[in-house]
Amino acid sequence: MKVKLLSRNPDDYLRETKHDIHKVQRNYDPALHPFEVAREYTRALNAVKLERVFAKPFLYSLDGHRDGIQCMIKHTTSLSVMLSGSDDGEVRMWNLATQKCLHSVQAHDGMVRGLCMPGSGDRLISVGNDKIIKHWSLEEPALTEPIDAIITKTVLQGISHHRKKSMYATCGDRVDIWEETRSEPLRSLSWGVDTIKSVKFNPIEVNVLGSTCSDRSIILYDVREAEPLRRVKMSLCTNTISWNPMEAFVFVAASEDYNLYSFDMRKLNVPIQIHKDHTDAVLDVDYSPTGREFVSGSYDKTVRIFTLNSGRSRDVYHTKRMQRLTSVLWSYDNKYILTGSNEMNIRMWKAKASEKLGALAYRQRMALNHAEKLKEKFARHPQIQRISRHRHVPKHVYNAAKEHRTILESQKRKEANRRAHSKQGAVPYVSERVKNIVQEDE
Repeated sequence: MKVKLLSRNPDDYLRETKHDIHKVQRNYDPALHPFEVAREYTRALNAVKLERVFAKPFLYSLDGHRDGIQCMIKHTTSLSVMLSGSDDGEVRMWNLATQKCLHSVQAHDGMVRGLCMPGSGDRLISVGNDKIIKHWSLEEPALTEPIDAIITKTVLQGISHHRKKSMYATCGDRVDIWEETRSEPLRSLSWGVDTIKSVKFNPIEVNVLGSTCSDRSIILYDVREAEPLRRVKMSLCTNTISWNPMEAFVFVAASEDYNLYSFDMRKLNVPIQIHKDHTDAVLDVDYSPTGREFVSGSYDKTVRIFTLNSGRSRDVYHTKRMQRLTSVLWSYDNKYILTGSNEMNIRMWKAKASEKLGALAYRQRMALNHAEKLKEKFARHPQIQRISRHRHVPKHVYNAAKEHRTILESQKRKEANRRAHSKQGAVPYVSERVKNIVQEDE
């Protein structure tokens, strides 16, 4: 007699983790699931609603400074350490994990204008209103006495360190290139400008640096050359720039006209993208380590996060107590944002407002990934788009944005009327990206 048996391994039909839930056999034939799209849309709608419910980006604030924060830098070798300088000349070293100040020193008489650090992370260089460049040791005991001090002839506005060499650049009435072991600059670079407001080395093309000037121009330099490379003049002043850490030629400029401009340094006559949403001057900007997003801080008391190719911000952060933003940083692990404002506080935020911090179980991680894919699939649906885009902003920002829209519509209507009632070609159409570029020089 023949007996046929069906043999099944229980491990193939139980949950992998706890072996307590039986797997359900599914036939994925679309003909058997006529309501699949409707079901996925409902799940996407619930996912985007839950994202807004759990959007709590603010983590904590670091108190201790007795005056407004002027500048901040990330430690080059430690994720949990950052340094800040204030308007009263104090420099503090913070541990972000314990939320405590590790060291503090009265570094300068007057405002601390800039801080920089070599790639080794063992030293700090600061400049202030007292016209002195000071070198500090960060090895224990850190920030006790300066190991070197260089007196300059003019007030320095900013400083930036070369990524690989023991070289740094300062700016004031000109850009000076310094060697760490020398007390005189190696060379000075200028292009007929009264004051240079900020200077930043390129992290990839390490010999290239960019600066912003009081005559509304952005100037690019090469430390191997005796003269500046290129210059572009804007309609309003640019406060600072930030280089993309993944694309060597791309940088973003924070302007006084409430906008940010992404440029390709090979073609400065037209920006890649104009990033709008701020309602006051943009004072600082910093790229994420992935190069896909950047964060900006503005005089309108808000922090905004932009994607590289989008003209509008994907998120806005604010608190009732936070005042004018002076400095912003994006952490090297791509998870946190640091902001410094002139009411003496340094704040830490999540880079993604609804992200769950800490270790996640396998099933939880898979559920979150599935929700992300559903949101991407239905991102253009009007209802989901409305919910994901909606943000509460302070009343003064809401009213200012409304006023700016009215002004812009009025200007466009006036230009259209002039074009319609003028001779053909007398009022040419000028692209929005070109309007704010005054001239480009080489």
